[in-house]
Order: sequence, then C-alpha cells, then structure tokens
Amino acid sequence: MTAVVVAIPEPRATELAAELEMEGVSVLAILPLPAADLELPRDAEAIIVTAARAVLTAELVSTCDRAGVRILPLGGADSRLLGRLGLSAALPPEAAGWEVAAALRADADHVSAPRSLHPHRVIAVWGPHGAPGRSRIAIELAVELARSGRATALVDADTVAPSLALLLGLSDDAPGIAAACRRAERGTLDATELTRLATTVATGGGEAVEVLAGINRPSRWPELGAARLRMALGACREWREETVVDVAGAFDADDEVTYDIAGPRRHAATSATLSEADLIVAVAAADPLGISRFLRDHAEVRRLTAPTPVSVVVNQVRPGPLGIDARGQVRRTLERFAGITDVTFLPFDQRAADASLLHARPMTDVTPRSTLVAGIRGLAATLSPVDAEPVTAGSSRGSSRVARRLRSILGARGA
Repeated sequence: MTAVVVAIPEPRATELAAELEMEGVSVLAILPLPAADLELPRDAEAIIVTAARAVLTAELVSTCDRAGVRILPLGGADSRLLGRLGLSAALPPEAAGWEVAAALRADADHVSAPRSLHPHRVIAVWGPHGAPGRSRIAIELAVELARSGRATALVDADTVAPSLALLLGLSDDAPGIAAACRRAERGTLDATELTRLATTVATGGGEAVEVLAGINRPSRWPELGAARLRMALGACREWREETVVDVAGAFDADDEVTYDIAGPRRHAATSATLSEADLIVAVAAADPLGISRFLRDHAEVRRLTAPTPVSVVVNQVRPGPLGIDARGQVRRTLERFAGITDVTFLPFDQRAADASLLHARPMTDVTPRSTLVAGIRGLAATLSPVDAEPVTAGSSRGSSRVARRLRSILGARGA
C-alpha cells in the first residue's frame, strides 16, 4: 500500500483523499502548501501537490529528496519547470482518484531498490556539445575509483566523437563495446567474454582499469543500438563494481524521429546509457556558452532520467571568460535558472592536460600533483560508497606505489 500526503487546495483535497483511500492508497495527512517549514510524516512515500511555481520550489524538492518522498504534481504547470526540477509530467487538475493511484503505482515501479554499501553501478558521464571535458573526466574518474579499491571498467559509448582509445594510446581497432553489444544481442556476453574483449590499462599506482573502446568511425553508430547496449551495460554491472561510461552530448528525446520509430536512432546510445545509469555525472564548461548549453540540455536530461541522481560538475574553471569571481557567477546562475545548489568545480590545468595528451596516459600518472587531479579525486570520493578506502589514504601527495609502501613501512615501524 502506498502512503501519501495530499497538499492541494480544499475542497478537492478532502475529496481526493477519500477517493485514494477507496483505491487502496493510505493518505497520511492533508497539508497546506506552500509552507516554509514543511514537515512530512515519517512513513510518507509520495506527496501530491499543485503544479504551480509558488509551490514547486527548489526548497520543496530538496525537502522531499532528503526524506525519500516522490512528488506527483497536479495541474497545468510549465513543462520546462517540471523538467528543470526533475519531475514527471503533471496530471490534469481534475484527475480522479484512480488516475492518481495509477500514476503513484507507475512511479513506484520505476524507483530502484535501495543500494548496498558496495553496489555494482553504471556511472554515465554526460555533457552538452562544446568539449566540456567529458572524456577526460571519465578517464580520471575511472582511475580514481580503481585506486579506491573498486573493480572498475571504462566504456566509450560516444557515437559522435569517440576518443577514449586515442587518449589512452590504445588501438582503435580493438573489438570493444561494439563487439560486446553484438554478443549481448546473441545472449553470449558474460564476465569471461567481457574480460577478453576489454583492454587492460594499468595505472601508476598498480591498479588496473578494463577499457571497452568505442567505435573507430562515427558512421558505425547503428552498432550501438539501444536494446543491445542496455544488455551490454547490464552485463558490465555484473562484471565490475563500477562501470564508467563516456557518452555523446546529443540524445534522442521522446518527440524526435516519431515518424520512424521502428528504425535505428542516431543518438540512441546516449539515451540508453542515461536511462540505464545508476548515477549521472553532468559536465559543464565554465564559460558563458558552456553554461548556456548546459542549462538548455540539463532540463531535458532530468525529464528523461528522473529520479536518477545527477552530480553536476563545472569543468575548466578560470577567471578569463567569467571575471574574477568565476565560481560565484556560475553557482548563482545554476541556482537561479535550474535550481542546482550542489556543484563540484574543477580547475583549468592546461599543463596537466597537455602532459596527459603527450604521453597518452591518465593525468594521475603523469601529473599526480595537479590541482585538476586533486579535484577529480575529491569528486570520486563523494561518489564512492561510504565505507570505501580513501583514494589517497589521507595524503595530499597522491597515492603512488612508492608513497603507499613508504606509509606502510613507517606505520609498521611506529607499531
């Protein structure tokens, strides 16, 4: 039985509560909204609110997110507002009790089960067009997760500009994710086959990341179909604890290519990855054009992927394009136009990026003391399970094999 709170104007609130009780939905309370200090009952699973800007505020969404309460809006609210807040489409204001109950049950079917402390996750790294640094962040994030003790795979599902093989100095003729998709479609993809198809990249710390390279020509995009890619990512979830997937900036919205639904869709790989992901790392470039593109596409991503958690990362932060207070300007803009208050900022470090390109190695190996490496290490720590081993064991100087061995020797002597 679903337990809900009704927060719409009277007399419809009382009428709807009675209708929901008849449908087997438990109404815990009828509350007035908007309320500055909303207190939700402990057992509440959902709240039914009026779809109005005065009610659907960032504070309400944050309160419900902290309490694990779903929001079901009623009324004719602006779809852009709902998308920006990551909410599903609103029901008509005169919706009957059975319609509301059906919507509540449909939402409950899409809510994932609670994850364990050591989940097997798929993490999608997405960002709009304009080279915000998706691929670089995907590589460094995968390396840092591996250094924290998590068995990690890195997948290139970018069908527009695949680049992981080139950035890591791998052969772009390796079978990679395309071969995994073909085997998944035939039902022959398992952990052994994924290990055979992947290329192992050893890090400077002695850990390894299994890389499934992307297609070597963008014209091969039909090979990464939505259904077969979902099956391949499902196999990856069983194969490795963490699967970091680099995707393109474009995705197929529901209203695209409606005249040819049976045929392949150009950006189905991005849409499938975002819908399959347990966590989305959304990357924006810290300049006026990058932030504008991010705001335009972020609302659509939230509409398509809610309630999947989204971690917003602003990359290449520097005073040049935005003035002295670059972080403050970006933070205020994201909060004003998208209601985003939790942002991770990554500094611009051209020297580290150039060294990584020159050696075709992760920045963690060639420039371990880079401020950008430190920023991504902090990001990985926030995304890691609560009891995972710290990436650098509390050290600010990186976690190379020599440093870790020296720390263990000193620890043994101290004991």
